Amino acid sequence: MNLKNRKNRSLLTILGVILGMTFLLSFYPKNDKLFSIAKNLDIFASLIRELDSYYVDEIDPDKLVSVGINAMLEELDPYTEFIPEEDSDDFRMMTTGEYGGIGALIGNRTGSNMILMPYKGFPAQEGGLRIGDEILQVDSVNVVDKNTADISKMLKGPANTDVSVTIKRGVDTVQVKLNRKKIVISNVPYYGMLNEETGYIKLSDFTTNAAMDVRKALVDLKAQGAQKLILDVRDNPGGILREAIEVVNLFIPRGKEVVRTIGKLQNVNTVYKTEKSPVDKNIPLVVLINERSASASEIVAGALQDYDRAVLIGRKTFGKGLVQSTIPLSYNSQVKVTTAKYYIPSGRCIQAIDYSQKDEEGNGRNVPDSLRNEFKTKNGRIVLDGGGIEPDEEIESKIYAPITYSLVTRSLVFSYANEFTLKNESVPSPREFQIDDQIYDDFVEWLSDKEYDYTTRVEKTIADLEKYAEKEKYYEDIKTELASLKKSVGHSKEQDLVTFKDEIKEALKDEIVSRYYYQEGIVEASLNKDAEIEKSIQVLRDQNLYAMMLKP
Repeated sequence: MNLKNRKNRSLLTILGVILGMTFLLSFYPKNDKLFSIAKNLDIFASLIRELDSYYVDEIDPDKLVSVGINAMLEELDPYTEFIPEEDSDDFRMMTTGEYGGIGALIGNRTGSNMILMPYKGFPAQEGGLRIGDEILQVDSVNVVDKNTADISKMLKGPANTDVSVTIKRGVDTVQVKLNRKKIVISNVPYYGMLNEETGYIKLSDFTTNAAMDVRKALVDLKAQGAQKLILDVRDNPGGILREAIEVVNLFIPRGKEVVRTIGKLQNVNTVYKTEKSPVDKNIPLVVLINERSASASEIVAGALQDYDRAVLIGRKTFGKGLVQSTIPLSYNSQVKVTTAKYYIPSGRCIQAIDYSQKDEEGNGRNVPDSLRNEFKTKNGRIVLDGGGIEPDEEIESKIYAPITYSLVTRSLVFSYANEFTLKNESVPSPREFQIDDQIYDDFVEWLSDKEYDYTTRVEKTIADLEKYAEKEKYYEDIKTELASLKKSVGHSKEQDLVTFKDEIKEALKDEIVSRYYYQEGIVEASLNKDAEIEKSIQVLRDQNLYAMMLKP
């Protein structure tokens, strides 16, 4: 639809709103909230009409209205959002995990649009596309200067349709013809046995079939001899509520409450219970959580904690206890609006931020500890509301050295892995492959003409001290000591490459493994040096410790 037609349609719509509001205004009493809504809609529609008539330049009503809508919704919470017709497909893909396309994650690295992850078993991977391939052309369109969102839309399309992708790999330019398929990304990128008795399942999302994916993994692991289980929902942002309930149901008997939703309207107040027989209600279970586990992840972890069915290890979760419902609007648009809050079996709400109470910058306020309420699990353990799900055993997050952070964020580890892959057809399995000294020395030599300088935390602290000393007139008194301190803590990139060799090796390993074993390989490669998994195995091996952690 061209701009003129869109503009006419927008103005006709606004005119209809004005007429409708004028009609409604004649019936609403002055003190009625509906009168206030109708009045302000009338003002808004009139404003757009007058701007279109009198503003010095041509205006785009669609754009102005969208800006107004989005600004209005930002006053509420981050989860209430307007979804215009043109974004409906992307929204559906996010919630279902299904779309038509080539099955690859793309993004911008080193200033170029690249394949970041071809999903195993789908057209991109089967057609030979690799991580690091620079996308030059889609069909006959040059996409070098386009943004990744536009390229992504071009790559998507109905299943069984062809698309041609021209990529640059090293010094070669390659054209690949792919046949799009219906893409359904698995919610379980990896599962396997950690030892002779402990199974592990990585659950990365709660899109369609999440519970089925976990069920299949659980049944298979039990067939392999798993007598204990680790369920990993770290970094899982959540998704479909029904899938979360069914994941809990794998470990909890039929008829047990998992979560209830409570909102302003009666029709959103619902109690959700397990409806099936569990796969295993007795297997010792650890759930791994962290600060990026949110929403459905928190429902699973919180419900299993409330029933004392699992030991939670890791760090406090994000704290998203708000429920969104999608409401259709005119012209195939939608609004995703917060309609209720989640309450898990103990009765606690896990929402950490109160968006009805904003600070001076317009941000929601964290629920203060003084207002958090105590609840009890089935066994009588005390748990708190208002701040996410807290683990039964906390493991501090790993802090990387500034040099490692610099090498990763500047995409130097990424770029080296690309070059390594061009020279090496294969590497051992993810858990066997290691970065030996020969590979590491080659990486260090490769870095010799690359820029990756950085500032350590100590150096930044001294720089801040120097700045405040100058501001408060103390600099002349302490400048000698400051100079000596700066000299003693000044970092050496060459020395840091030696000092932090082990963690840089781990970053290199993860990146290189992803080139050969994809998403599954990244997870598997990380298992050997994972503090949370090491603690989980320790807890599961000690039956007395496991039982003690589930008691008051």
